[in-house]
Amino acid sequence: MRRVATSPSEQPNPPEPSNRPEDPNRPEDPSRPEDPSRRARSGRAPARGTRPQRATRATRPTPYVDLSRADWGRPRDRAASPLTAEQVERLRGLGDVIDVAEVRDVYLPLCDLLRLHIDAARQLRARVGGFLGGPQPATPFVVGIAGSVAVGKSTVARLLRALLAQGPEGYRVALVPTDGFLLPNAELERRGLMRRKGFPESYDRRALTRFVAEVKSGRAEVSAPVYSHLVYDIVPGERETVVRPDILVLEGLNVLQPAPPGRIGVADYFDFSVYVDARVADIERWYLERFLALRATAFQDPRSFFRRYAEIPEEKALDFARKTWREVNEPNLVDNIAPTRGRASLVLRKGPDHAVAGLRLRKL
Repeated sequence: MRRVATSPSEQPNPPEPSNRPEDPNRPEDPSRPEDPSRRARSGRAPARGTRPQRATRATRPTPYVDLSRADWGRPRDRAASPLTAEQVERLRGLGDVIDVAEVRDVYLPLCDLLRLHIDAARQLRARVGGFLGGPQPATPFVVGIAGSVAVGKSTVARLLRALLAQGPEGYRVALVPTDGFLLPNAELERRGLMRRKGFPESYDRRALTRFVAEVKSGRAEVSAPVYSHLVYDIVPGERETVVRPDILVLEGLNVLQPAPPGRIGVADYFDFSVYVDARVADIERWYLERFLALRATAFQDPRSFFRRYAEIPEEKALDFARKTWREVNEPNLVDNIAPTRGRASLVLRKGPDHAVAGLRLRKL
């Protein structure tokens, strides 16, 4: 049995218009139609024969704040990144593109925001303790990271673990990928689900939910199965143990999936969640580029489940990758993963170059 690292060491494997309020002292522009809401506030009746205007996308109330990367990363009283260029490179996933500048502009502000949420949760716990007449035990702060295969969610999870663990608070941070809760290949074969690996039904969802519930409840030690990307299967008899973390980062394709009616889902235990987003065409391109990179590296290992694709011509291997994307990964993204985006506390929007271009923060 091995313990989950609670340190930042590496583990394998156009923004929309600003919602800035209009200056009430700015002179009226006679070329613009009159705002019905302003007319209502002034007490003037609408002119006869006119119809109320519909709210446009720019004026319609929204539960989100849309931010450009520049607005999100505006300098605050923030220390320099604790990660060097070499450390960032080690945390970067295969095919992902990230540097110290993106850590500074995107992930340090995100850690600042997470600290605000963590502090607020602690204050609420103390107030509830006062209400109940006694202190309440501390419980881990759970962060969920969701997104498609090849979009870079594992890199985001590793960066958050490293940055939060190296912060001045000295948080103990555990990172657990949900791959370990996939059903073993033999069970997937028995159920006819091998070609739907990664879909919600291919996971032991009860075990995953129970694991997060036990961690969130403050249990001293909780263990999870271990998955090997090399052999593409669960490692028999191997477990990783989470020991009283301050923060649990849970990363996976479907972690924002709502539970069936009358059931508790894993996302019900999240204190904050991040969805890593990008255009489908860009994710497909990144997936194929990563496949080729793996073909030249990990697939060369004789133990690799995909060893045969390192031995056939490149175009034939690419045909297999394109088919897998078209029949497995894209349907899972479109039907199961992307529909959960609106449940996230924060959406990171990536551009074609794999870098974060904008963000959408949920304010409700």
